[in-house]
This record gives sequence, structure tokens and C-alpha cells, in this order.
Amino acid sequence: MTVQTEATTQGINLTDEAAGKVKALLDQEGRTDLRLRVAVQPGGCSGLRYQLFFDERELDGDVVADFGGVGVVTDRMSAPYLMGATIDFVDTIEKQGFTIDNPNATGSCACGDSFN
Repeated sequence: MTVQTEATTQGINLTDEAAGKVKALLDQEGRTDLRLRVAVQPGGCSGLRYQLFFDERELDGDVVADFGGVGVVTDRMSAPYLMGATIDFVDTIEKQGFTIDNPNATGSCACGDSFN
């Protein structure tokens, strides 16, 4: 398992807003053993799809980063697709939710959930 303790272009970056929202959601769950897992899976309009979910597992080859006490985990197959990606949380009248700005994505579709 690779552990990062700060945001770098070598892995995922989590903004303060996103870290705050993840922490609030974890507090709601009442569990301290969960981390945010970010994965890339085949699917969606453009070929690849992001998955964000809470996970207690530790898989061989996981890349783990800590953002102010919020653990973010990426599996070894997804990590290359997410190098330098920034996860943010927006809460506006037009949109609410997590967004991913990924410099590795060469294109995306209108749904915003898939990329290539």
C-alpha cells in the first residue's frame, strides 16, 4: 500500500470543500473505519466511468492519501487514470455534488459521469 499525506500531482487531490463534505457524510454514518474510495470502471457514454463510495477494505496495491483526516483510497488499476485529478464539491443553485477535474481525460460526455 502506498501512502500519501498531502495533495500532489502524483495522485488525487481533494479540495477543502470536498474533504469537508466527505467528513460530514462520514459523521452522519457514525463510522470512523470508512474512507472515500475513488475508482475508474469501464462503462458510461465515453468508455470509462468514475465511482466514488465509502469503503472499509484495504486492497493490495491501494494508494492512500490523507486530506485533513479524510482518507482517500484508489486501487492500483485506477490510479494511473486519476494522477493529478482534483475532486471538488460544489453546492450552487445549478448543481450540487462532487466534481472531478481530471487532466488525463481526453473527452467526456454530457452526463459528466464518464470520460475517455
